[in-house]
Amino acid sequence: MIQASNITLRIGKRALFEDVNIKFTEGNCYGLIGANGAGKSTFLKILSGSIEATKGEIFITPGQRLSFLQQDHFKYDEFSVIDTVIMGNKRLYEIMKEKEAIYSKEDFTDEDGIRASELEGEFAALDGWNAESEAATLLNGLGILTELHERKMSELKGNEKVKVLLAQALFGNPDVLLLDEPTNHLDIDAIRWLEEFLINFDNTVIVVSHDRYFLNKVCTHIADIDYGKIQLYTGNYDFWYESSQLMMKQMKESNKKKEDKIKELQEFIQRFSANASKSKQATSRKKLLEKITLDEIRPSSRKYPYIDFKPNREIGNEVLTVTNLSKTIDGVKVLDNISFIINREDKVAFVGPNEIATTTLFKILAGEMEPDEGSYKWGVTTTQGYFPKDNTKYFDTDDSIVDWLMPFSPEKEETYVRGFLGRMLFAGEEGVKKVKVLSGGEKVRVMLSKMMLIGANVLLLDEPTNHLDLESITALNNGLIKFPGVVLFTSQDHQFVQTIANRIMELTPNGLIDKMTTYDEYLDNDELARKRQVMQYSVTED
Repeated sequence: MIQASNITLRIGKRALFEDVNIKFTEGNCYGLIGANGAGKSTFLKILSGSIEATKGEIFITPGQRLSFLQQDHFKYDEFSVIDTVIMGNKRLYEIMKEKEAIYSKEDFTDEDGIRASELEGEFAALDGWNAESEAATLLNGLGILTELHERKMSELKGNEKVKVLLAQALFGNPDVLLLDEPTNHLDIDAIRWLEEFLINFDNTVIVVSHDRYFLNKVCTHIADIDYGKIQLYTGNYDFWYESSQLMMKQMKESNKKKEDKIKELQEFIQRFSANASKSKQATSRKKLLEKITLDEIRPSSRKYPYIDFKPNREIGNEVLTVTNLSKTIDGVKVLDNISFIINREDKVAFVGPNEIATTTLFKILAGEMEPDEGSYKWGVTTTQGYFPKDNTKYFDTDDSIVDWLMPFSPEKEETYVRGFLGRMLFAGEEGVKKVKVLSGGEKVRVMLSKMMLIGANVLLLDEPTNHLDLESITALNNGLIKFPGVVLFTSQDHQFVQTIANRIMELTPNGLIDKMTTYDEYLDNDELARKRQVMQYSVTED
């Protein structure tokens, strides 16, 4: 159990949290949600002890161990992968290193023997004999191959380091587990494995995530941060959303009835207060009026951008033909003889672990890269809007947001662009901010603004949900569902893919898998295929 008591955190004059009281109990998984800037990650840091609150205390059940997902991907570069995972239990790792130092001594003394005996007892109590086995199981579950376990962290790729740090947080059955965006940079197999791990985890979990499907899958409760307070709801993310909307609706309806009653009483009092025969009734109604209080309905700090892609022209029957496309990057053939045809009603999700292949394909189709072999042809009625995974080069300028967007606007009036930006949560002076200083989420909203302004009827979106908060993801999700044109996209957000795509493509080492199906159906069939492979392998071995 971990509990926050009267937690207040002030940054300058601003109170990020004010007298927060909340208890997280064993056996539950809490999804910590809130608008960008609400303080989700900061609250996790307060719980972990890495940030000290201005006021209040954090209590953890005595003897319990807390584990926190590390965000510094370079912190453990000098250590082996397996050691990095075992460091998740700091005390166990210290014992292992002290034991090694003692046993490696040439002049082993009686005192060393006594100390070694003490360490062995504590080592056994902490299940040290199974430490390497458990660490290896976690790494393998997350997709880190056994041959990488003894390598230094500095030798791993970025997404591999993310998985190792996640394994570190999960290691040793911690009593309290704090996870900040654990699904970032994970492939679908690793996310599925993590979901099952957390579903079966018996202790306390508090997780921040922008993946709605993940929150629905693993959470038993939702802790909602709004205006410096935290409201606890029982149930997953969808249940929270429905409950909060219903609560707001009921409060508004209750206030409407009260307002009608107030108006009725006021009219009676005004009409009959001077009437001697009705004066007692008027006085009685005045007392009744004084007792009626409206519920305080504070609008949520959440803000949803208005995302609506409207193509300037209707798309024809011929959209895109890709023929024998190949491309080699840094000596690796990432696209090998790829061919497909896109139809006018397609919304295609490109899935699978090979993100470089998909990004390369999108760059070629957007005209930013030439293929080595093969060709592609866009239909004459098509216009394309491209959202790149890495947008850094587009914002390397001193332009303000308004100036940056102006060339893409059909109306060359600044007021038109400013009005458009207001709907995308850049109100007032926000529009004159320099684009080079924008946050990741703000840059994404600017790129989406550009795509809406140009009115394309084909959208290519490479990981558009990265850096967005839940509200912006929901708005983009809904905007793409109702978009009447063609969409080619990638995303790690399960619900995003499931609700938009009607066709799934996966670029594999053995070629292109192309299915007219939903994402869930594709995953179910993929799981069945893998099970059949395992069964066939087992039969062959027998």
